[in-house]
Amino acid sequence: MDKQNPSAPPCAQPRIPRGITHINVRHTTRFTVIGNHLAQHPELSGLAIGLAVHIQSLPTGARADIKTLAARFPEGETRIAAALRELEAHGYLARIRERLPSGRVVTHTVSYNRPRYADVQEPRPTTPQSKPAPTPTPTPAPAPAPAPVQPDAEIPPGPAAAPHPSNPLPAPERHTHDSAAHHTATTLLASLHRDDARLLLAERDVRRLAPAVTAWLDRGAAPEAVRRTLTASLPEAPLRHPAGLLAHRLTELLPPPLPAAPASRAAVHLRPPLQNCDGCDRAFRAPAPGRCRDCRSDLLEAA
Repeated sequence: MDKQNPSAPPCAQPRIPRGITHINVRHTTRFTVIGNHLAQHPELSGLAIGLAVHIQSLPTGARADIKTLAARFPEGETRIAAALRELEAHGYLARIRERLPSGRVVTHTVSYNRPRYADVQEPRPTTPQSKPAPTPTPTPAPAPAPAPVQPDAEIPPGPAAAPHPSNPLPAPERHTHDSAAHHTATTLLASLHRDDARLLLAERDVRRLAPAVTAWLDRGAAPEAVRRTLTASLPEAPLRHPAGLLAHRLTELLPPPLPAAPASRAAVHLRPPLQNCDGCDRAFRAPAPGRCRDCRSDLLEAA
């Protein structure tokens, strides 16, 4: 019994762990909940994900501009600005420009812990014991006859899309194809995405809406007033058709035309100037100096 059995199998060696091993400690204070849709985002850079986590951990009212973040992290302002643009494009950040009563323009930063442009669906945890039930194979239904395709038919927008205006777009009162007003209108439309990233327009939409903006400028509206009208009180829901919304506002909120300039007082009521009578020194209206009507009557009677 005290002899070693050479045929006994050796003890199983412990497996070498591969990959990551988590040692989690439950936090009770000073923690921030971050979704996996951000931490494992397939398109965001590591700097953008890190900045998003840092911004979401800041208290309300803290500064999150480019200079403040560049002073906090070793990356320069150029890389931090590019990372913030990534977060804006994917709906985790919004920078809104506001004008103070003093006239100064400031930027207000809004952070979203879930992207506001897409409905993020978290994956459901599955256990190894549970297996999904097999999906029954549906009986194929007979395919309906294809309807004739119209070559120029437009697909109507969905319920979340802005409706097309019932009235045609306003046109400028004068031909301004190459004028400064047309250039101002085109530049204004092409830069609306700086106020709200959802207002990024295609080139054909800019060309279609530019005459309507030119009509506003012809009626005395300042470019900044047109910008505020187009970007104020936008819905929180995703904009499926931003050009339709802008066309609706340009049509329905068109200001009235400028009133005609009043004619000069002399042209409306032309009256002869005042003259002093040579006989009685009274004032009377006449195109040239002379005598008043009473003095002329006295002269006729005396003659």
